[in-house]
Amino acid sequence: MAEGERQSPPDSLEDTPPATQNFIIPKKEIHTVPDMGKWKRSQAYADYIGFILTLNEGVKGKKLTFEYRVSEAIEKLVSLLNTLDRWIDETPPVDQPSRFGNKAYRTWYAKLDQEAEDLVATVVPAHLAAAVPEVSVYLKESVGNSTRIDYGTGHEAAFAAFLCCLCKIGVLRVDDQIAIVFKVFNRYLEVMRKLQKTYRMEPAGSQGVWGLDDFQFLPFIWGSSQLIDHPFLEPRHFVDEKAVNENHKDYMFLECILFITEMKTGPFAEHSNQLWNISAVPSWSKVNQGLIRMYKAECLEKFPVIQHFKFGSLLPIHPVSSC
Repeated sequence: MAEGERQSPPDSLEDTPPATQNFIIPKKEIHTVPDMGKWKRSQAYADYIGFILTLNEGVKGKKLTFEYRVSEAIEKLVSLLNTLDRWIDETPPVDQPSRFGNKAYRTWYAKLDQEAEDLVATVVPAHLAAAVPEVSVYLKESVGNSTRIDYGTGHEAAFAAFLCCLCKIGVLRVDDQIAIVFKVFNRYLEVMRKLQKTYRMEPAGSQGVWGLDDFQFLPFIWGSSQLIDHPFLEPRHFVDEKAVNENHKDYMFLECILFITEMKTGPFAEHSNQLWNISAVPSWSKVNQGLIRMYKAECLEKFPVIQHFKFGSLLPIHPVSSC
């Protein structure tokens, strides 16, 4: 999918029949700060950012209620996320002295850890079964950390990597791109918000008021793209309660703002200073470009985030092949 915007080298994955691909269990490769250079030069980085930008282009100017194609693979992914949601209902928080990090999350996570491959196997056709152990690692990495009971942009990136891998093996296709964001990623966000609320998860590596958001980043990028050239909603409107309440069902960005205002008290400019500053930017296209730059700098180029990223055969650590 990301390959649509890039000249793919002749020996790239797309030219290898997935059935003959040697799948491997992804593992960490970025162990020290100097290793970050390897990440930025890697095929994984090029494919990941290409995937994010392709989706960014795909949803430009479109509402969540826009009519789009929903393939069987998309339906199966939503069903997978519905299962995760149901498990939250079946695993209520426990009574404990600490207000944050409810230990029932570990029970919920253990179930996913045990059943992830079976869940992914429902999405991946039988002839690609060899890919399941590799791809399912990204699903397990995408829901937070069971030791620290926290969640952050690194976990969100693992879910995007999970979707990117499904594109690379051909389960998801180019014409799925709107549904990937509007149906699958949006459902993922709903489940993550429910996890964060139910188990009072800590933000992983949060920068407090100086970060964009405690938990997410991608919906702000794709959500700002949705609003490009909107006839009346401008960036200044997202700090207007009435505008948010009337339009949040159509726009991911406003849904994020609504969630922040539900979770935080006090003046918006104090608890979400970065977003408050962004509301002064004159156009959504400038917001979108700025957020992409910020995502690279604050998430993809930060060692504390990328040290947890795992590399396999689909998102490899080796340098980008040159034609």
